[in-house]
Amino acid sequence: QVQLVESGGGLVQPGGSLRLSCAASGIIFSPYVIDWYRQAPGKQRELVAAIYSSGSTTYADSVKGRFTISRDNAKNTVFLQMNSLKPEDTAVYSCHVLLRAVHYWGQGTQVTVSS
Repeated sequence: QVQLVESGGGLVQPGGSLRLSCAASGIIFSPYVIDWYRQAPGKQRELVAAIYSSGSTTYADSVKGRFTISRDNAKNTVFLQMNSLKPEDTAVYSCHVLLRAVHYWGQGTQVTVSS
């Protein structure tokens, strides 16, 4: 059974940094695209970043230059380094993988950016 477990969220002041982790079991991450999404209260879920099996990455315009997605295939883990955080980055962040037409999501981790 595929399971994704996020960690690393928390409360941080504007301008601060957090590093989120997404650890997988039941799946070998390396051949798949792994995404980070976020959802703020009252807003639609949005794609934040994606990393491909080649190591290529894509980012939402709102986080370009501030967030970095990476993967450690040996640890079957994907990371999201978030720098220069802003209050509008406050949301529940979830990792996602599409595997054989089935969407798998983690439980999410709360990120709150506030002074």
